Formats: sequence, C-alpha cells, structure tokens
Amino acid sequence: MRISVRPIVGVVRALLLSCLAASAPWATATNPVTEIATGDIPKGTLGLGFGWRFGNSPYRGIDDISSKETEQDSDLLPFYFYEGKYLFSHGSAAGVHLIDTGGFTVDALIAYRFDRLEPERDDFFAGVEEREQSLDGGLRGSVTGDWGKVSLTWLTDTLDRHNGEEIDLTYRFTWVGEKWTISPFASYVHWDASLTDYYYGVSAGEARDDLPVYRPGASTTWRAGVNTSYRMSKRLRLFANLSVDRLDDVVADSPLVDEDWLPATTIGLAYAFGNVLDDRQSGRRDAEREGEWSWRVNYGYTAEETFHTVHRGQLKRSDDVHTYLAGLTLSKLALDGKRLDVWGRVSVNRRLENDLQDDFWEINPYIMLMGAGYSPWSNRELFRYGFGYGFSYADSVPIVEQVKQEKRDRDTSHFLNYLEATVDFPLRNLFGDRGWWRHCYSGLTLVHRSGIFGRVDILGNVSGGSDVVTGHLECKR
Repeated sequence: MRISVRPIVGVVRALLLSCLAASAPWATATNPVTEIATGDIPKGTLGLGFGWRFGNSPYRGIDDISSKETEQDSDLLPFYFYEGKYLFSHGSAAGVHLIDTGGFTVDALIAYRFDRLEPERDDFFAGVEEREQSLDGGLRGSVTGDWGKVSLTWLTDTLDRHNGEEIDLTYRFTWVGEKWTISPFASYVHWDASLTDYYYGVSAGEARDDLPVYRPGASTTWRAGVNTSYRMSKRLRLFANLSVDRLDDVVADSPLVDEDWLPATTIGLAYAFGNVLDDRQSGRRDAEREGEWSWRVNYGYTAEETFHTVHRGQLKRSDDVHTYLAGLTLSKLALDGKRLDVWGRVSVNRRLENDLQDDFWEINPYIMLMGAGYSPWSNRELFRYGFGYGFSYADSVPIVEQVKQEKRDRDTSHFLNYLEATVDFPLRNLFGDRGWWRHCYSGLTLVHRSGIFGRVDILGNVSGGSDVVTGHLECKR
C-alpha cells in the first residue's frame, strides 16, 4: 500500500496555525490562471465552485497536465473561496492578510505547485526519478492604485521536495463592469538553481547515452495572461483564465524538455452563498438574526457503509476498525434565506484511533445549507436538515482510510473533500421554552471525507474515504 502525503497537507496546516494564532500551470506556484478574478466581491463572502485546468507539459512525449492516476487530459480543480478581514482562499492560493491599508498589503500565503514529472507517462523517462508536486509558502507585498496593482511574491518549499525558492513580480490592471471583470497581467518569475535543477536537471544516476547529465542554474520565465469572470446572477459567476509562459533557454535546453512556450487555461463556475462579515451583503431578511452564531459538540463511531448508504439509514459500525470521533463546531450565519439558511462553519475533531495509531486532530472548514420543517397546524419548528460541503485536513490519515485503501490498492491523503449531513430536533419541543436549551437542537451528524473520483491533483487523485456516524448537541446564540 502507498500512503501518499500529498503536498496540500501543508496548506491547511498553515491555515490552521494562522487561525489558532490570531494557482498555476506548469511553470510556477503563483500563476493567477488558477485563481478567480475578485475585483467586485465583498469581503466576508463565502463561495464554492469548480473548474477544469488545461495546459501543456514541458516534458518530452507528454502533451497534457494530467496524472498517471487518471485517463483525462485535464485536472478537475475544486474552489473553496473566502475573502475575509484576515484570511483568504482564492483557488490554489490561500493565506493571511498581515497588513492591509487599502493601497498597501502584505500577505503570508501558501500556493500549490502543480509542476511534476511522472516517469511512467512515457518510456523515454525510464530510470528518471519522479519530480513531485509540492506546496510553497512565503510572503507577498502589493501596492494598488488607479494605475493598477504591482505584487512581489517570495516563495520557498515547505515539504522538502525541491528545496528551492521563487520570486514573482506581477503587474495587473482590473476593469470591473456591470457584469464582467477583466484583469490582464504580466509577470517576471525567477527560479533559483535548486528549484530549476529539481524539475529540469538530470543527475549522473539518471543519465544514459540519449539523456546526458544536465545541471542548470537559475532560470527566469516571462508570463502574460488574463483573468475574466462574468456575473450571471447575484451569486453565480463563470470564469475563464488564460496564461502563456516563455521558458528560459536554461529550461528549454534541458534534455527532459521539448517545449519553449507553455499555454494554460482554467474555466469553471463559482457560487457565492452569503457573507459572514457584513450583514448588508448577506441579504438578511430578519434583523433579529444579525450576528447569529452557534456551537456544536458531537461524538460517534466509524461507519462501515459509504456516505450515501449511511444517509439512507445503514448505520452499521465498521467491520475493519473500531475508532471514534469527538468534535467541536463553530458556525456563523451567512444568509437567512427564504427556504434555506447558509452557515459558514469550522469543525475541529479529535480522531480517537483506539490504539491502532496515535490519536490526532482534524479540521474541516465548510459551508452548511440548513432547512427546517414546520407543523402545518401551528407553524412550530419540528426538525432541521442540513448538508455541508468543504475540505478536510487530518494531521494523520485515519486508520480506517488506510485499511480501506490498502484493500483497493489506492493512495490516501491527509487533505480531502468534506461532506456532512445532519438532522436534528429542537429541545424546546420536549422540555419547553424556558431554560438554557430553548435555542438548542439534538440529533445525528454524518461526517464524510473523500476524494473526487480520483480526478483532483490537490486531493492527491484519491478515490475513496471514510464515514463517521455521530450524535450532536447544537445551540444557537
């Protein structure tokens, strides 16, 4: 069994540490082609979406950016969007606003590096070591004016893959129209010798008659591109991004490479569910619910069946392992809709592994859609039902996922998609309206981690996951 700790591990770890304390084609981790143009999106907005990433590989005999794990010529890219006062997530980049004066910002950020070489994809690379995707972290300073925006970004490896550094100088100008946002950009990107050598060098151990030793020095890339988005409605927008890289001769001369120019495209859609910072932007219908939030505690066991089967009532305990989960969830109302409420949520869970491995922490930021059922006679609330979607980072891979994936000879990942389904009942219907429980609910929550059919690089191209059945108590404030 291969337990693959994919590069995205560091992304959520960095975000978690930041919370507790207070984008890209082949050529670089900071290419805005995998980000959404956000010129007219208010701070506090919660959004989800997905896109398809297309592009050329620089490596000989490999024509696309897909993985050996899939049979596609593209990569599916989920978008978890948030622009907050301190935290942000814009597609393949996320981080913390350290300084924000309006015209000048300094951010600490992490960015997924999509560069990779999988030798299995072409016989020419027999005997060549794999060049893995990674996660870079660093700082970005930006100056903004009527003339546009200039950003300087420094990134370094956080996973000891390439152990190199990148400097990116980008200028962009953004036009925001009634429905269109158009933002062209131009970049100068510098890779140090370590980063260039990792992806494009040839070691003595890899060399052969038709593949000589090659030790490149530092390299530079010139890039031009444009981010566009079209607002189809108040909440739904389409986006299409394009970039073209001109590779340095230092890279183009590598015996691993047969390209000089690298185009890349990302297309997709995103939906804004609400706003957790500004009630004026959230479409609040009931003024009395302004600032509403909740806490929830839950505890339960690992289930045998898959999410959709458990959802239909198959609550059997796992046959493979007997492990448990205890969690705390904090929620902020983003939108009190006519039929559904939208909540921004973060759950912190403790995975109790029953001595099969050390217990560990898990964090799950997600968006929850919550509806309610009412009595036809009294209009009294009888129950709530909710469905949540986001991402999950586990400090260790749950043992149940290791066992299940080993049976299927599949990879695992610390970072996966997160799904949640919940049904609960107001305690005031049982105990009356007087007491601490009058705004509390009790019921069941199904917790689910998985990949997306093995199609997503950021999720380690994992197919499979785990499910937990829990009981919960939630109280609104």
